Amino acid sequence: MAVAVVIPAFNEERTVARVIRAVRNSPEISQIVVVNDGSTDRTAEIARKAGAEVIDLPVNMGKGAAVAKGVEATTAGIILLLDADLIGLRASHIQALLQPLLQDEADMTVGVFTDGRKATDLSQRLTPFLSGQRAVKREILEAITDLKSSGFGMEVSLSRFARQENLRVFYIPLRRISQFMKEEKRGFVRGFAARMKMYWEIILLLLGVKLPPH
Repeated sequence: MAVAVVIPAFNEERTVARVIRAVRNSPEISQIVVVNDGSTDRTAEIARKAGAEVIDLPVNMGKGAAVAKGVEATTAGIILLLDADLIGLRASHIQALLQPLLQDEADMTVGVFTDGRKATDLSQRLTPFLSGQRAVKREILEAITDLKSSGFGMEVSLSRFARQENLRVFYIPLRRISQFMKEEKRGFVRGFAARMKMYWEIILLLLGVKLPPH
């Protein structure tokens, strides 16, 4: 079964090439799609030079909408979702996420950081259902009606759908991998504001409140 990687990216010029290089070292991957979600830096240019197909969104539409655009750009039966700000991603991590689906043992895998940085390890141990590193069967993403409007609550929508449909979900330890915190990328004030926006969207999704369009 064909596997495509979808990477939503907003101002990730520092890290997106490293993520793409790790994906390109994975023989299971047939397509790499970076969705440039209204970035104002060189994310799109760098992603193209690194070998990815790039979809440019004219304005920031949110993570859920970006992922939906990426899924529309491929016909692959398995979609691997990766964040663009990962540190330490290797082909072995990708293989660990994909194998249970390729062997039809799971419908979805969720990557959980371990043995990396304390802050990101702790966050993922407390809320593994919020992890953005997932391999998912295509039909699952197509069946989630609120994906485009879910924003940063996209992972909540995926986890909730999996629970409701009794899907087979494996949690996969991803050793020695982490990601940049929003405060590191944008400075404390802007990063903290972005984090609060993310948490607010997640809370609304958990409460079943439909988010307004971005």
